Order: sequence, then structure tokens, then C-alpha cells
Amino acid sequence: MILKNRTKPRPLVKLDAAIPRTPSQFPLLAKMKEDAKIRQLGYTGERKVDYHLDNLAQMFTILHDVYLCVNGKNTQMDSVIIANHSIATVDDKNYHGTITFNTLLKQLTRDDGQTEAGFEYPITQVHNQQFHLQNWLAQQNMSQIPVNSYVAIADPSTIIKVHGDEKEIAQTVAHGAAMPKVIMEQDQQLAKQGARKLPHHQIGKKLLHACGEFDIDIMKKYGLKPSAILPGVICPDCEHRGMARVFNGWSCPKCQCHSKNAHLNALEDYFLLVKRTITNSECMRFLQIPTRGTATRILKSSGLTYLPAHKCWIQPTR
Repeated sequence: MILKNRTKPRPLVKLDAAIPRTPSQFPLLAKMKEDAKIRQLGYTGERKVDYHLDNLAQMFTILHDVYLCVNGKNTQMDSVIIANHSIATVDDKNYHGTITFNTLLKQLTRDDGQTEAGFEYPITQVHNQQFHLQNWLAQQNMSQIPVNSYVAIADPSTIIKVHGDEKEIAQTVAHGAAMPKVIMEQDQQLAKQGARKLPHHQIGKKLLHACGEFDIDIMKKYGLKPSAILPGVICPDCEHRGMARVFNGWSCPKCQCHSKNAHLNALEDYFLLVKRTITNSECMRFLQIPTRGTATRILKSSGLTYLPAHKCWIQPTR
């Protein structure tokens, strides 16, 4: 069973909302775009690996995108698979070209045919994740559960090379398509050694209850002020910012697209980037609508909660 599905990472959601609403002359806009590209690449790789790992859902319990705080330290695991006799953590890597693990120097390099670059050693990363998860299990009086950690390479065309101990890397690293077999074989080996069967669904529910959500304040990270966020309803077809309010919806002056609910995305952008509440006058300014009555009708029909004491609207708790 899949107890926790993967959703688009919140920092990427915020960047995707902020970039079209950031003035073109903003000095860190190029950096924002590059960071969004990297985060999207990582998310795409995670989804590729999920496609294969989810084949284990009929036998085991799976949680994707697990974010825990253990002893004051935060740790993020791309996937946790609670099998019959053990737990596996999987860290996804979406590298292209040729990657080389140097087991002596504890270094990973990637050659994509144009440049060679070094990266944090994935084996060290997953061992740290394993350590934090084992600490969490100990706090739940489950310290006896075996935990294995793996690195999944998302792109099947990525060439994996090793300088040093190939067996060491082969025990931990595999392409995404091979990862379910690796996890099952290790769990079956533990079963043959007499490891007790785990209540994997109950353990998964405990882990789910402890999960938080990874987030960053992108406004602070890039020095972007809420007042700099550009207003307007963005066209869902051509992405022009500045749809006009017309009878029963919104009209794009650039491509003539008509949408009934384009304002919902604009309001979501406001709550993500500006603040968690919105007044009628702020709605008029951000959606660029001329009358207070129209703003009130839009806010009422948008699934928001009105706070009379503060004369503002807020998104309901999800």
C-alpha cells in the first residue's frame, strides 16, 4: 500500500508561481529560473523511480517524500519502503551521461559529454538518512528493525562506473527499474536468516504521522519583497499576465482564451508569495478588477473562509 504519494515539492511550487510574477529586471531572476530547472529535474527523476518502486505496493508499505525531524535534525528521504522483514530508504538521482563513484575518495563525478562536475557522495547521503531513520525507530521502541539504504539512478541511459570497490557500489546503487528486485532480494535474505515479520502497515502509519513537509522561504532566499510581486490573472493557455474580467469568467487579450476559474491560480499565487490572508481591496488590486462587489463575489465563490474580526479571507486548513 502507498501511504504517502509524492506531490510537487513546495519550494518548486513557489518558484513556479514567483517567476512569472517577478520583474524582468530583478537581479536574481536568472538564479530563480536555474534553481527551478534543477528542482524540476530532481522531481522528474523521483517520479521515474516511483513508477518502479510502486510495483512493491501490493506486498509492502510505501511512503514517498518522507521529511522527519529527529533529535532536532531534519532529514529528507525520497522513498521509504517498509517490507516484511526490513525497511529500505531510497534516494533518487537524476544524472545524465556517465557517473563515476570513487570509493576511495568518497567522490561522485558526472561527465555529460560537455563538462565534468563533482557532486556530494550519494553513499554518504543515504547512510546519513539511514542513521536518522534508525534513531527515529529507536525512539519508537523499534530499534531492532534492519534498515538498508539505496541510491536509485532515474535515467536508464545513465552509465555507472566505479573506481575502487565495485561490489560495495553494486550493493547500494542501481537503476530505478532494478531497485524493486534489489529490495525484495535483501528482504528475502533476512527472512531466510530468521528475521521476524514486521507489521509494516502499522509502522508506516506511525511514520506518516511523524512526517512534516519540506519548505523554504523563497522570498527571503532571493531577497524578493511581496510588494514586487506583479499582479494580474495569468492566462492558462499563453501565460500572458493580465486577463480581463468579463461576464462569467476571464478573457485573455492576447490569445482570446476564455476561462471561468483562472483567478483561482492567481489567488493561490497570492497566498504562496504575498501573505496568508487577503482583503477585498487587496483582491481588487491583485486580480486587477474594478469593483469591490466583483471582488467579494469572487472571494465568496473561491472556497475561502471569511474572518469577520479581521475583515479578510483565508484559505481553509488542508
